[in-house]
Amino acid sequence: MDILRDRVITSCWTRADALKVHFDDPTTTQPKVNIDFPVMSEKLFIWDTMPLRDLEGNIVSVDGWSIIFTLTAVKQPDRFKDKNGNYDIVKDWNDRHGRARMCFWYARNSKSWQYGGRVMNDGVSPTEREWAGTPILLNDNGDIDLYYTCVTPGATIAKVSGKVQTDNNSVKLSGFDKVIPLFSADGVYYQTEEQNEYWNFRDPCPFIDPNDGNLYIVFEGNVAGDRGSHIISSADMGNVPPGEDVGGAKYQVGCIGFAVARDSTGNNWGILPPLLTAVGVNDQTERPHFVFKDGKYYLFTISHQYTYTDGLKGPDGVYGFVSDSLFGPYTPLNGSGLVLGNPSSQPFQTYSHYVMPNGLVTSFIDNVPGRGDKFRIGGTEAPTVQIKIVGNRTFVVKQFDYGFIPPLKNIVVR
Repeated sequence: MDILRDRVITSCWTRADALKVHFDDPTTTQPKVNIDFPVMSEKLFIWDTMPLRDLEGNIVSVDGWSIIFTLTAVKQPDRFKDKNGNYDIVKDWNDRHGRARMCFWYARNSKSWQYGGRVMNDGVSPTEREWAGTPILLNDNGDIDLYYTCVTPGATIAKVSGKVQTDNNSVKLSGFDKVIPLFSADGVYYQTEEQNEYWNFRDPCPFIDPNDGNLYIVFEGNVAGDRGSHIISSADMGNVPPGEDVGGAKYQVGCIGFAVARDSTGNNWGILPPLLTAVGVNDQTERPHFVFKDGKYYLFTISHQYTYTDGLKGPDGVYGFVSDSLFGPYTPLNGSGLVLGNPSSQPFQTYSHYVMPNGLVTSFIDNVPGRGDKFRIGGTEAPTVQIKIVGNRTFVVKQFDYGFIPPLKNIVVR
């Protein structure tokens, strides 16, 4: 552990980098989503989407079935009504996080998703909310480890295990009845709730390093320390222009957390220093994950425009960094870190993007504006976009159908 801690070179997403972020660059802007988009379900909201994958990062199908896990909430039209008694879908949508449940879907063609149901029954997860993580197919016996986030009270990275079975008509899950808590924020590297009531600690994504073969995990966190106590260093600032004002930047302390497995089962973990910090830049670095390409480590995360600090602006979307080593240092892709952002005319159309090894990027539709002050709530899969990764640059090159998430390999379960 001490050797690994010493190897980590914590990199900074600097204020100078973020000053280079621009809206509506055609090479880094997601195409507009049409307001007449289809929905996967009239009864359910879905948002963060987690394709089934292996520990090498490959999206996998099982016996020809593509499988995705989603954060899901049942729509509640009887509960959420406006003063005229009509269903207020906006209030229902905004309330969804408090009743998030992990569910799964399956499709033969990787896009016509059929609802499979809950992953865990009521009472299995030890906390009120089931937040995002990563489902891992372990072998051709159909064993799955689902890493996810237990939230309220507290926030804990956890794991629950089960199996997948298929037939000609459907996919079923079994097990997923015992949750194993793995680790929580330590207050040394990662901010705790006691240090900051608005702390972030979630979104585990495990992987095997292609070079050393060890099992690691990345996750979203905040840099440890009491809220408002952080000093913006010259390393956090980078090469900013003269007179750059940091304003309230001390409150933005997002980071990408890092841990290593102490055993082959992934039940025992040691926390390592962050791979990347965004102190004085942004407070959220959600759903971090890797793409391994051409001997390089591409580290992707997502963030919101409203979590940027004073004096900085950037779109909701994907941000990325690249290194020749897992342990860093990492430099921002495209000079700024921005890889794929929403257009300024539709700033909240999509979120929770996930970059796959073939450059396909999935996300969900949040809301799409219409005429005047009208807009349409999504809660469904967005069109899949493809980016091309060339060294330290990325380019938007193609758009596919809504929710198109094809596998890179098929596993035949015995």
